[in-house]
Amino acid sequence: MSLFEVDGGAVMEAELGELIHLADPPGTSGHVVSLRVLELPAPGRDCLDCEFVVETETVRGSFPVYVMSDDLDDWQEALEELAAGRFVSWLNSGRTVQFKIKPLSPGVIRVSLHDGPSSQVTVSFPLFPEAGWIDDQRARLERVRRVFAG
Repeated sequence: MSLFEVDGGAVMEAELGELIHLADPPGTSGHVVSLRVLELPAPGRDCLDCEFVVETETVRGSFPVYVMSDDLDDWQEALEELAAGRFVSWLNSGRTVQFKIKPLSPGVIRVSLHDGPSSQVTVSFPLFPEAGWIDDQRARLERVRRVFAG
């Protein structure tokens, strides 16, 4: 397991974790999308090295992404929109993968990732996240913010 130094102390990779983790419940289709934080910002940089990971029955892939502190603010706003039952599109700058979530019905969302700047690949699929998924994403965001702040 990788270790990262923060303020003279080691932070295990598991603590960096995933900014986003959305998955179908066990025993269903097994669709998963996550945004893994790979490493802390280098000194003088204001971005996290991350990767989106997608797993479905037929597709497995990853997309490298750099997440800036402003992107974290935008993700927080997107979570508020999702809590109100509205469609969100995150990382819309054109510099990286665009991530969209559309509520379809109670308990069902459609997630889409579009790699516009690089491969032009779009992956879109339904998910049936467990109750409380938005609160889980908020907790993940706060954990990443704490690690990012050092």
